[in-house]
Amino acid sequence: MVWVRRVRTASGATAVQIAESVGGRRRIVRHVGSARDEVELGLLLEEARRLLADDRQGVLDLGIAPARLKAVMVPPPAAGLFASAASGPASRQVVPRSRVLKTSSGLLYDALAGVYASLGFDVVADEVFRDLVIARIVEPTSLLDIDRVLAEMGRVSASLSTRKRTLRRCCAGAYRDQIATACFNHALTDGDVSLVLYDVTTLYFEADKEDDLRKVGYSKERRVDPQVVVGLLVDRHGFPLEIGCFEGNKAETLTIVPIIKAFQERHGLADMVVVADAGMLSATNLRELDEAGLRFIVGSRITKAPKDLESHFRWHGDAFVDGQVIDTITPKDQRGVTSNASDPKVKAEPVWDSQTHPRSWRAVWAYSTKRAVRDNKTLTLQENKARAVVAGEKTARTPRFLKTRNGTQELDEASLARARRLVGLKGYVTNIEASIMPAPEVIASYHDLWHVEQSFRMSKTDLQARPMFARTRDAIEAHLTIVFTALAVSRTVQNRTGLSLRRFLRTLKPLRSATVEINGVITTIPPALSPDQEAILDALDHPIPRH
Repeated sequence: MVWVRRVRTASGATAVQIAESVGGRRRIVRHVGSARDEVELGLLLEEARRLLADDRQGVLDLGIAPARLKAVMVPPPAAGLFASAASGPASRQVVPRSRVLKTSSGLLYDALAGVYASLGFDVVADEVFRDLVIARIVEPTSLLDIDRVLAEMGRVSASLSTRKRTLRRCCAGAYRDQIATACFNHALTDGDVSLVLYDVTTLYFEADKEDDLRKVGYSKERRVDPQVVVGLLVDRHGFPLEIGCFEGNKAETLTIVPIIKAFQERHGLADMVVVADAGMLSATNLRELDEAGLRFIVGSRITKAPKDLESHFRWHGDAFVDGQVIDTITPKDQRGVTSNASDPKVKAEPVWDSQTHPRSWRAVWAYSTKRAVRDNKTLTLQENKARAVVAGEKTARTPRFLKTRNGTQELDEASLARARRLVGLKGYVTNIEASIMPAPEVIASYHDLWHVEQSFRMSKTDLQARPMFARTRDAIEAHLTIVFTALAVSRTVQNRTGLSLRRFLRTLKPLRSATVEINGVITTIPPALSPDQEAILDALDHPIPRH
Protein backbone atom coordinates (compact mmCIF):
# COMPACT_ATOMS: atom_id res chain seq x y z
CA MET A 1 0.00 0.00 0.00
CA VAL A 2 1.18 3.51 -0.82
CA TRP A 3 0.06 6.71 0.83
CA VAL A 4 0.91 10.37 1.41
CA ARG A 5 1.95 11.17 4.94
CA ARG A 6 2.38 14.45 6.76
CA VAL A 7 4.82 14.65 9.64
CA ARG A 8 5.63 17.56 11.94
CA THR A 9 9.36 18.30 11.76
CA ALA A 10 11.62 19.60 14.53
CA SER A 11 11.56 23.09 12.97
CA GLY A 12 7.77 23.25 13.21
CA ALA A 13 7.16 22.74 9.49
CA THR A 14 5.06 19.93 7.99
CA ALA A 15 6.91 17.40 5.86
CA VAL A 16 4.94 15.86 2.99
CA GLN A 17 6.25 12.43 2.01
CA ILE A 18 5.26 9.48 -0.16
CA ALA A 19 5.49 6.25 1.87
CA GLU A 20 4.83 2.55 1.22
CA SER A 21 4.25 -0.52 3.36
CA VAL A 22 5.84 -3.81 2.36
CA GLY A 23 5.57 -6.93 4.53
CA GLY A 24 4.43 -4.89 7.52
CA ARG A 25 7.39 -2.52 7.23
CA ARG A 26 7.11 1.12 6.16
CA ARG A 27 9.64 3.16 4.21
CA ILE A 28 9.80 6.66 2.76
CA VAL A 29 9.78 6.51 -1.03
CA ARG A 30 10.12 10.28 -1.62
CA HIS A 31 10.24 13.50 0.38
CA VAL A 32 8.07 15.97 -1.54
CA GLY A 33 8.79 19.06 0.58
CA SER A 34 8.08 20.96 3.81
CA ALA A 35 5.26 23.46 4.32
CA ARG A 36 4.92 26.28 6.84
CA ASP A 37 1.30 27.24 6.17
CA GLU A 38 -1.94 25.80 4.84
CA VAL A 39 -1.42 27.08 1.30
CA GLU A 40 2.02 25.49 0.93
CA LEU A 41 0.65 22.29 2.47
CA GLY A 42 -2.17 22.11 -0.05
CA LEU A 43 0.23 22.65 -2.94
CA LEU A 44 2.63 19.95 -1.70
CA LEU A 45 -0.20 17.46 -1.27
CA GLU A 46 -1.33 18.19 -4.81
CA GLU A 47 2.24 17.64 -6.04
CA ALA A 48 2.47 14.32 -4.17
CA ARG A 49 -0.72 13.07 -5.79
CA ARG A 50 0.56 14.15 -9.19
CA LEU A 51 3.78 12.22 -8.63
CA LEU A 52 1.83 9.09 -7.78
CA ALA A 53 -0.44 9.53 -10.79
CA ASP A 54 2.56 9.99 -13.08
CA ASP A 55 4.21 6.89 -11.61
CA ARG A 56 1.11 4.86 -12.43
CA GLN A 57 1.45 6.00 -16.04
CA GLY A 58 5.17 5.19 -16.13
CA VAL A 59 6.24 8.83 -16.37
CA LEU A 60 8.24 8.71 -13.12
CA ASP A 61 10.08 5.95 -11.36
CA LEU A 62 9.53 6.16 -7.63
CA GLY A 63 10.68 2.59 -7.11
CA ILE A 64 7.13 1.46 -6.29
CA ALA A 65 5.82 -1.72 -7.88
CA PRO A 66 2.58 -1.07 -9.83
CA ALA A 67 0.78 -3.89 -7.97
CA ARG A 68 1.24 -2.01 -4.72
CA LEU A 69 -0.32 1.24 -6.03
CA LYS A 70 -3.73 0.79 -4.46
CA ALA A 71 -4.62 4.17 -2.92
CA VAL A 72 -3.28 7.56 -1.89
CA MET A 73 -4.01 7.82 1.83
CA VAL A 74 -4.02 10.82 4.20
CA PRO A 75 -5.48 11.29 7.68
CA PRO A 76 -9.13 12.41 7.70
CA PRO A 77 -9.73 16.09 8.56
CA ALA A 78 -11.21 15.20 11.93
CA ALA A 79 -7.98 13.51 12.92
CA GLY A 80 -6.04 16.77 12.69
CA LEU A 81 -3.56 18.15 10.20
CA PHE A 82 -0.52 16.10 11.14
CA ALA A 83 -0.05 12.36 11.07
CA SER A 84 1.81 10.64 13.86
CA ALA A 85 5.05 9.10 12.76
CA ALA A 86 4.11 5.95 14.69
CA SER A 87 0.66 5.45 13.16
CA GLY A 88 0.29 2.74 10.55
CA PRO A 89 -1.30 2.74 7.13
CA ALA A 90 -4.36 0.87 8.40
CA SER A 91 -5.44 3.95 10.33
CA ARG A 92 -5.52 6.13 7.19
CA GLN A 93 -8.42 6.93 4.89
CA VAL A 94 -8.61 7.84 1.24
CA VAL A 95 -8.14 11.59 0.71
CA PRO A 96 -11.07 13.46 -0.88
CA ARG A 97 -10.53 14.65 -4.45
CA SER A 98 -9.22 18.22 -4.21
CA ARG A 99 -7.28 20.76 -6.23
CA VAL A 100 -5.96 24.29 -5.79
CA LEU A 101 -7.64 26.61 -8.29
CA LYS A 102 -5.64 29.77 -7.60
CA THR A 103 -3.70 31.71 -4.98
CA SER A 104 -3.49 35.47 -4.48
CA SER A 105 -2.18 38.21 -2.18
CA GLY A 106 -5.69 39.43 -1.48
CA LEU A 107 -4.77 40.25 2.11
CA LEU A 108 -2.30 42.88 0.90
CA TYR A 109 -4.87 44.49 -1.37
CA ASP A 110 -7.48 44.58 1.40
CA ALA A 111 -4.97 46.14 3.82
CA LEU A 112 -4.05 48.94 1.40
CA ALA A 113 -7.68 49.48 0.39
CA GLY A 114 -8.54 49.84 4.08
CA VAL A 115 -5.92 52.58 4.52
CA TYR A 116 -7.14 54.27 1.31
CA ALA A 117 -10.69 54.36 2.70
CA SER A 118 -9.60 55.49 6.17
CA LEU A 119 -7.99 58.58 4.60
CA GLY A 120 -11.32 59.53 3.04
CA PHE A 121 -10.15 58.87 -0.53
CA ASP A 122 -13.38 56.99 -1.27
CA VAL A 123 -14.76 60.47 -1.91
CA VAL A 124 -13.42 59.77 -5.40
CA ALA A 125 -16.07 57.23 -6.32
CA ASP A 126 -13.89 55.40 -8.83
CA GLU A 127 -12.74 51.82 -8.12
CA VAL A 128 -10.47 51.79 -11.14
CA PHE A 129 -8.61 54.85 -9.81
CA ARG A 130 -8.23 53.10 -6.45
CA ASP A 131 -6.82 50.03 -8.21
CA LEU A 132 -4.32 52.19 -10.09
CA VAL A 133 -3.17 53.76 -6.82
CA ILE A 134 -2.76 50.42 -5.03
CA ALA A 135 -0.96 48.89 -8.01
CA ARG A 136 1.43 51.87 -8.00
CA ILE A 137 2.24 51.16 -4.33
CA VAL A 138 2.75 47.40 -4.74
CA GLU A 139 4.69 47.40 -8.01
CA PRO A 140 5.08 50.56 -10.10
CA THR A 141 4.72 49.61 -13.74
CA SER A 142 3.13 50.71 -17.00
CA LEU A 143 -0.59 51.17 -17.52
CA LEU A 144 -0.53 48.11 -19.79
CA ASP A 145 1.04 45.85 -17.15
CA ILE A 146 -1.19 46.84 -14.23
CA ASP A 147 -3.61 43.96 -14.86
CA ARG A 148 -0.82 41.49 -13.96
CA VAL A 149 -0.11 43.30 -10.67
CA LEU A 150 -3.79 43.38 -9.74
CA ALA A 151 -4.25 39.72 -10.72
CA GLU A 152 -1.52 38.80 -8.22
CA MET A 153 -3.74 40.38 -5.56
CA GLY A 154 -6.87 38.58 -6.76
CA ARG A 155 -8.36 41.59 -8.52
CA VAL A 156 -9.90 41.50 -11.99
CA SER A 157 -8.49 44.57 -13.71
CA ALA A 158 -10.54 46.88 -15.87
CA SER A 159 -9.71 46.88 -19.55
CA LEU A 160 -6.88 49.01 -20.88
CA SER A 161 -9.34 51.38 -22.55
CA THR A 162 -11.19 51.82 -19.25
CA ARG A 163 -7.92 52.56 -17.47
CA LYS A 164 -7.12 55.23 -20.05
CA ARG A 165 -10.58 56.75 -19.61
CA THR A 166 -9.93 56.81 -15.86
CA LEU A 167 -6.85 58.96 -16.43
CA ARG A 168 -8.94 61.37 -18.48
CA ARG A 169 -11.61 61.43 -15.74
CA CYS A 170 -8.87 62.09 -13.22
CA CYS A 171 -8.20 65.47 -14.82
CA ALA A 172 -11.72 66.34 -15.90
CA GLY A 173 -13.23 65.24 -12.59
CA ALA A 174 -10.77 67.19 -10.46
CA TYR A 175 -9.68 64.06 -8.59
CA ARG A 176 -6.59 65.85 -7.28
CA ASP A 177 -8.70 68.56 -5.63
CA GLN A 178 -10.81 65.92 -3.87
CA ILE A 179 -7.76 63.94 -2.75
CA ALA A 180 -5.98 67.10 -1.55
CA THR A 181 -9.03 68.11 0.49
CA ALA A 182 -9.18 64.64 2.05
CA CYS A 183 -5.45 64.87 2.85
CA PHE A 184 -5.94 68.23 4.52
CA ASN A 185 -8.86 66.93 6.61
CA HIS A 186 -6.80 63.93 7.67
CA ALA A 187 -3.80 66.08 8.63
CA LEU A 188 -6.09 68.44 10.53
CA THR A 189 -7.66 65.56 12.46
CA ASP A 190 -4.43 63.63 13.03
CA GLY A 191 -2.17 66.57 13.85
CA ASP A 192 -2.08 70.17 12.64
CA VAL A 193 -1.30 72.22 9.55
CA SER A 194 -0.02 75.31 11.32
CA LEU A 195 3.41 74.50 9.85
CA VAL A 196 3.92 73.14 6.33
CA LEU A 197 7.11 72.14 4.51
CA TYR A 198 7.86 72.78 0.84
CA ASP A 199 10.44 71.49 -1.62
CA VAL A 200 10.81 70.85 -5.34
CA THR A 201 12.29 68.17 -7.57
CA THR A 202 12.58 67.48 -11.29
CA LEU A 203 11.34 64.48 -13.29
CA TYR A 204 12.96 63.95 -16.67
CA PHE A 205 11.70 62.37 -19.90
CA GLU A 206 13.59 60.37 -22.50
CA ALA A 207 12.22 62.57 -25.26
CA ASP A 208 13.93 64.17 -28.24
CA LYS A 209 11.90 67.39 -28.35
CA GLU A 210 10.49 69.86 -25.88
CA ASP A 211 6.83 70.89 -25.72
CA ASP A 212 4.77 73.37 -23.71
CA LEU A 213 5.37 71.49 -20.44
CA ARG A 214 8.41 69.28 -20.89
CA LYS A 215 11.34 71.61 -21.25
CA VAL A 216 15.08 71.50 -20.67
CA GLY A 217 16.00 73.35 -17.49
CA TYR A 218 18.17 73.26 -14.40
CA SER A 219 18.56 69.68 -13.21
CA LYS A 220 20.07 68.59 -9.90
CA GLU A 221 21.06 65.40 -11.70
CA ARG A 222 22.76 67.51 -14.42
CA ARG A 223 20.61 66.01 -17.15
CA VAL A 224 19.89 67.75 -20.46
CA ASP A 225 16.62 65.91 -21.17
CA PRO A 226 13.23 67.64 -21.20
CA GLN A 227 11.79 67.65 -17.70
CA VAL A 228 8.99 68.94 -15.47
CA VAL A 229 9.38 70.66 -12.11
CA VAL A 230 7.28 69.20 -9.29
CA GLY A 231 6.57 71.06 -6.05
CA LEU A 232 5.37 69.17 -2.97
CA LEU A 233 3.82 70.56 0.20
CA VAL A 234 3.69 68.30 3.28
CA ASP A 235 2.85 68.65 6.96
CA ARG A 236 5.50 68.48 9.68
CA HIS A 237 5.30 64.65 9.62
CA GLY A 238 5.83 64.37 5.85
CA PHE A 239 2.18 63.68 4.98
CA PRO A 240 1.42 65.18 1.53
CA LEU A 241 -0.97 68.11 1.32
CA GLU A 242 -0.53 69.62 -2.15
CA ILE A 243 1.38 68.88 -5.35
CA GLY A 244 2.01 71.06 -8.38
CA CYS A 245 3.55 70.53 -11.80
CA PHE A 246 5.42 73.28 -13.67
CA GLU A 247 7.35 73.75 -16.90
CA GLY A 248 10.79 72.17 -16.85
CA ASN A 249 12.60 75.48 -17.26
CA LYS A 250 10.71 77.28 -14.47
CA ALA A 251 12.93 78.55 -11.67
CA GLU A 252 12.41 76.78 -8.33
CA THR A 253 11.92 80.11 -6.59
CA LEU A 254 8.86 80.80 -8.78
CA THR A 255 7.01 77.62 -7.76
CA ILE A 256 6.47 78.11 -4.04
CA VAL A 257 4.05 81.04 -4.12
CA PRO A 258 1.53 79.50 -6.61
CA ILE A 259 1.33 76.25 -4.61
CA ILE A 260 1.04 78.00 -1.25
CA LYS A 261 -1.66 80.33 -2.57
CA ALA A 262 -3.61 77.41 -4.08
CA PHE A 263 -3.38 75.55 -0.78
CA GLN A 264 -4.39 78.65 1.17
CA GLU A 265 -7.39 79.42 -1.05
CA ARG A 266 -8.57 75.79 -1.22
CA HIS A 267 -8.81 75.52 2.57
CA GLY A 268 -9.46 79.14 3.53
CA LEU A 269 -6.30 79.48 5.61
CA ALA A 270 -5.01 82.83 6.80
CA ASP A 271 -2.32 82.00 9.36
CA MET A 272 0.33 79.35 8.83
CA VAL A 273 4.10 78.91 8.75
CA VAL A 274 5.82 77.86 5.53
CA VAL A 275 9.27 76.23 5.76
CA ALA A 276 11.55 75.93 2.72
CA ASP A 277 15.23 75.53 2.03
CA ALA A 278 17.68 78.18 0.83
CA GLY A 279 16.70 77.56 -2.80
CA MET A 280 13.49 79.48 -2.11
CA LEU A 281 15.37 82.48 -0.70
CA SER A 282 14.39 85.29 -3.04
CA ALA A 283 13.28 88.79 -2.15
CA THR A 284 10.16 88.42 -4.31
CA ASN A 285 9.11 85.12 -2.70
CA LEU A 286 9.52 86.39 0.84
CA ARG A 287 7.72 89.64 0.10
CA GLU A 288 4.75 87.86 -1.52
CA LEU A 289 4.46 85.36 1.32
CA ASP A 290 4.59 88.18 3.85
CA GLU A 291 1.99 90.23 1.96
CA ALA A 292 -0.28 87.17 1.85
CA GLY A 293 -0.23 87.12 5.65
CA LEU A 294 1.89 83.96 5.79
CA ARG A 295 4.82 83.40 8.09
CA PHE A 296 7.92 81.74 6.71
CA ILE A 297 11.18 80.10 7.72
CA VAL A 298 13.72 79.65 4.93
CA GLY A 299 17.34 78.67 4.93
CA SER A 300 19.91 81.42 4.43
CA ARG A 301 23.08 81.21 2.38
CA ILE A 302 26.44 81.16 4.08
CA THR A 303 27.51 84.11 1.91
CA LYS A 304 25.07 86.26 3.93
CA ALA A 305 26.81 85.52 7.23
CA PRO A 306 29.56 88.20 7.07
CA LYS A 307 27.01 91.00 6.66
CA ASP A 308 24.47 89.56 9.13
CA LEU A 309 27.14 88.84 11.76
CA GLU A 310 29.27 91.93 11.20
CA SER A 311 28.54 93.24 14.67
CA HIS A 312 29.23 89.85 16.28
CA PHE A 313 32.57 89.49 14.50
CA ARG A 314 33.59 93.01 15.59
CA TRP A 315 32.83 92.46 19.26
CA HIS A 316 33.40 88.73 19.71
CA GLY A 317 35.64 87.63 16.87
CA ASP A 318 35.04 84.47 14.82
CA ALA A 319 35.28 81.97 17.69
CA PHE A 320 32.05 80.08 18.43
CA VAL A 321 31.01 77.39 20.90
CA ASP A 322 28.90 74.36 20.06
CA GLY A 323 25.20 75.22 20.06
CA GLN A 324 25.73 78.98 20.05
CA VAL A 325 22.86 80.97 18.51
CA ILE A 326 22.90 84.60 17.31
CA ASP A 327 19.49 86.19 16.79
CA THR A 328 19.88 89.27 14.58
CA ILE A 329 18.50 90.87 11.39
CA THR A 330 19.24 90.68 7.67
CA PRO A 331 18.37 93.08 4.82
CA LYS A 332 15.16 92.35 2.90
CA ASP A 333 16.97 92.96 -0.35
CA GLN A 334 19.07 89.79 -0.46
CA ARG A 335 21.72 91.58 -2.49
CA GLY A 336 22.30 93.81 0.51
CA VAL A 337 21.72 97.01 -1.47
CA THR A 338 19.00 98.35 0.82
CA SER A 339 19.47 97.72 4.49
CA ASN A 340 19.00 99.04 7.97
CA ALA A 341 20.85 96.06 9.39
CA SER A 342 22.56 96.02 12.76
CA ASP A 343 25.13 98.68 13.49
CA PRO A 344 28.58 97.09 14.03
CA LYS A 345 29.38 99.90 16.46
CA VAL A 346 26.67 98.59 18.80
CA LYS A 347 27.54 95.46 20.74
CA ALA A 348 24.01 94.18 21.41
CA GLU A 349 22.23 92.42 18.54
CA PRO A 350 18.97 94.14 17.47
CA VAL A 351 15.67 92.45 18.31
CA TRP A 352 13.75 92.20 15.02
CA ASP A 353 10.37 93.87 14.79
CA SER A 354 8.43 94.46 11.57
CA GLN A 355 7.66 98.05 12.58
CA THR A 356 11.12 98.93 13.87
CA HIS A 357 12.97 97.22 10.98
CA PRO A 358 10.68 97.57 7.93
CA ARG A 359 13.54 96.89 5.50
CA SER A 360 14.91 93.83 7.30
CA TRP A 361 13.94 90.26 8.17
CA ARG A 362 14.81 88.38 11.29
CA ALA A 363 17.95 86.23 10.89
CA VAL A 364 18.99 83.36 13.16
CA TRP A 365 22.49 81.91 12.93
CA ALA A 366 23.56 78.76 14.76
CA TYR A 367 26.96 77.12 15.20
CA SER A 368 27.57 73.38 15.38
CA THR A 369 30.94 71.76 16.06
CA LYS A 370 29.87 68.67 14.14
CA ARG A 371 28.94 70.81 11.15
CA ALA A 372 32.27 72.67 11.43
CA VAL A 373 34.22 69.40 11.22
CA ARG A 374 32.22 68.37 8.16
CA ASP A 375 32.61 71.80 6.52
CA ASN A 376 36.37 71.84 7.14
CA LYS A 377 36.74 68.41 5.60
CA THR A 378 34.85 69.57 2.49
CA LEU A 379 36.92 72.74 2.22
CA THR A 380 40.15 70.75 2.48
CA LEU A 381 39.09 68.51 -0.39
CA GLN A 382 38.16 71.56 -2.47
CA GLU A 383 41.47 73.25 -1.63
CA ASN A 384 43.46 70.14 -2.60
CA LYS A 385 41.58 69.93 -5.89
CA ALA A 386 42.31 73.60 -6.65
CA ARG A 387 46.01 73.17 -5.79
CA ALA A 388 46.21 70.12 -8.07
CA VAL A 389 44.80 72.15 -10.95
CA VAL A 390 47.26 75.01 -10.28
CA ALA A 391 50.15 72.53 -10.22
CA GLY A 392 49.01 71.00 -13.51
CA GLU A 393 48.41 67.61 -11.86
CA LYS A 394 44.73 67.57 -12.73
CA THR A 395 42.50 69.12 -15.36
CA ALA A 396 38.93 70.00 -14.43
CA ARG A 397 36.29 72.60 -14.84
CA THR A 398 37.18 75.65 -12.79
CA PRO A 399 37.00 74.37 -9.20
CA ARG A 400 36.20 76.45 -6.16
CA PHE A 401 39.00 78.66 -4.76
CA LEU A 402 40.71 78.96 -8.14
CA LYS A 403 41.19 82.35 -9.80
CA THR A 404 42.97 83.55 -12.91
CA ARG A 405 45.39 86.50 -12.77
CA ASN A 406 47.26 87.70 -15.86
CA GLY A 407 46.40 84.45 -17.64
CA THR A 408 47.78 82.32 -14.80
CA GLN A 409 45.66 80.17 -12.49
CA GLU A 410 46.32 80.48 -8.78
CA LEU A 411 44.71 79.58 -5.45
CA ASP A 412 42.26 82.17 -4.12
CA GLU A 413 43.67 82.38 -0.61
CA ALA A 414 41.32 85.20 0.48
CA SER A 415 38.14 83.29 -0.50
CA LEU A 416 39.44 80.17 1.22
CA ALA A 417 40.18 82.10 4.41
CA ARG A 418 36.67 83.63 4.40
CA ALA A 419 35.12 80.20 3.96
CA ARG A 420 37.23 78.74 6.81
CA ARG A 421 36.02 81.55 9.04
CA LEU A 422 32.35 80.59 8.50
CA VAL A 423 32.52 76.79 8.95
CA GLY A 424 29.92 75.37 11.28
CA LEU A 425 27.41 78.19 10.75
CA LYS A 426 23.88 77.73 9.45
CA GLY A 427 21.46 80.59 8.90
CA TYR A 428 17.68 80.95 8.87
CA VAL A 429 15.51 83.86 7.72
CA THR A 430 11.99 84.37 9.08
CA ASN A 431 9.26 86.96 9.61
CA ILE A 432 8.19 85.45 12.94
CA GLU A 433 8.99 87.59 15.94
CA ALA A 434 11.11 86.17 18.76
CA SER A 435 8.28 86.67 21.25
CA ILE A 436 6.17 84.23 19.20
CA MET A 437 8.82 81.69 18.18
CA PRO A 438 12.18 81.55 19.99
CA ALA A 439 15.33 80.89 17.95
CA PRO A 440 15.63 77.17 18.96
CA GLU A 441 12.09 76.54 17.70
CA VAL A 442 12.88 78.31 14.41
CA ILE A 443 15.86 76.01 13.94
CA ALA A 444 13.91 72.88 14.93
CA SER A 445 11.07 73.74 12.54
CA TYR A 446 13.49 74.18 9.66
CA HIS A 447 15.13 70.85 10.37
CA ASP A 448 11.75 69.14 9.87
CA LEU A 449 12.42 69.62 6.14
CA TRP A 450 13.93 66.13 6.04
CA HIS A 451 10.35 64.85 6.06
CA VAL A 452 9.56 66.39 2.68
CA GLU A 453 12.90 65.16 1.35
CA GLN A 454 11.99 61.67 2.56
CA SER A 455 8.63 61.89 0.79
CA PHE A 456 10.38 62.89 -2.44
CA ARG A 457 12.78 59.96 -2.09
CA MET A 458 9.86 57.61 -1.54
CA SER A 459 8.02 58.97 -4.57
CA LYS A 460 11.11 58.59 -6.76
CA THR A 461 12.21 55.15 -5.54
CA ASP A 462 9.32 53.14 -4.08
CA LEU A 463 6.65 54.74 -6.29
CA GLN A 464 8.88 55.52 -9.30
CA ALA A 465 7.20 58.86 -9.88
CA ARG A 466 8.98 59.62 -13.14
CA PRO A 467 6.18 59.54 -15.76
CA MET A 468 8.04 57.36 -18.28
CA PHE A 469 4.98 56.48 -20.34
CA ALA A 470 3.09 59.78 -20.16
CA ARG A 471 3.42 62.34 -22.93
CA THR A 472 0.57 64.85 -22.82
CA ARG A 473 0.00 67.38 -20.05
CA ASP A 474 -3.25 65.70 -18.94
CA ALA A 475 -1.59 62.28 -18.79
CA ILE A 476 1.33 63.68 -16.78
CA GLU A 477 -1.00 65.50 -14.38
CA ALA A 478 -3.13 62.35 -13.93
CA HIS A 479 0.00 60.29 -13.28
CA LEU A 480 1.15 62.76 -10.61
CA THR A 481 -2.29 62.63 -8.99
CA ILE A 482 -1.97 58.84 -8.70
CA VAL A 483 1.56 59.19 -7.28
CA PHE A 484 0.37 61.88 -4.85
CA THR A 485 -2.44 59.60 -3.62
CA ALA A 486 -0.12 56.59 -3.41
CA LEU A 487 2.35 58.68 -1.41
CA ALA A 488 -0.35 59.61 1.10
CA VAL A 489 -1.33 55.94 1.55
CA SER A 490 2.32 54.86 1.80
CA ARG A 491 3.23 57.50 4.38
CA THR A 492 0.20 56.46 6.44
CA VAL A 493 1.25 52.80 6.27
CA GLN A 494 4.72 53.76 7.50
CA ASN A 495 3.42 55.99 10.28
CA ARG A 496 0.95 53.40 11.56
CA THR A 497 3.17 50.31 11.37
CA GLY A 498 6.61 51.80 11.99
CA LEU A 499 7.87 49.85 8.96
CA SER A 500 9.33 51.12 5.71
CA LEU A 501 7.07 50.59 2.71
CA ARG A 502 9.42 47.98 1.27
CA ARG A 503 9.49 45.97 4.47
CA PHE A 504 5.71 46.22 4.78
CA LEU A 505 5.27 44.84 1.26
CA ARG A 506 7.85 42.10 1.83
CA THR A 507 5.98 41.04 4.96
CA LEU A 508 2.43 40.94 3.58
CA LYS A 509 2.90 40.11 -0.09
CA PRO A 510 3.91 36.44 0.50
CA LEU A 511 0.72 35.85 2.52
CA ARG A 512 -1.44 34.20 -0.10
CA SER A 513 -4.96 32.88 0.25
CA ALA A 514 -5.84 29.74 -1.72
CA THR A 515 -9.05 28.96 -3.56
CA VAL A 516 -9.50 25.18 -3.35
CA GLU A 517 -12.05 22.78 -4.84
CA ILE A 518 -12.81 19.74 -2.66
CA ASN A 519 -15.26 17.21 -4.07
CA GLY A 520 -16.83 19.90 -6.21
CA VAL A 521 -17.11 22.43 -3.37
CA ILE A 522 -15.04 25.60 -3.84
CA THR A 523 -13.72 27.34 -0.75
CA THR A 524 -11.07 29.96 0.01
CA ILE A 525 -8.47 29.28 2.69
CA PRO A 526 -6.98 32.41 4.26
CA PRO A 527 -3.25 32.54 4.97
CA ALA A 528 -1.87 31.70 8.38
CA LEU A 529 -0.66 34.80 10.24
CA SER A 530 2.21 35.09 12.66
CA PRO A 531 1.82 37.32 15.74
CA ASP A 532 4.01 39.99 14.07
CA GLN A 533 1.86 39.98 10.94
CA GLU A 534 -1.32 40.22 13.00
CA ALA A 535 0.20 43.18 14.86
CA ILE A 536 0.88 44.97 11.55
CA LEU A 537 -2.71 44.52 10.37
CA ASP A 538 -4.02 45.63 13.76
CA ALA A 539 -1.86 48.77 13.58
CA LEU A 540 -3.37 49.63 10.20
CA ASP A 541 -6.90 49.28 11.58
CA HIS A 542 -6.25 51.04 14.90
CA PRO A 543 -3.71 53.81 14.33
CA ILE A 544 -2.17 55.74 17.22
CA PRO A 545 -2.84 59.50 16.78
CA ARG A 546 0.22 61.67 16.09
CA HIS A 547 1.01 64.60 18.32
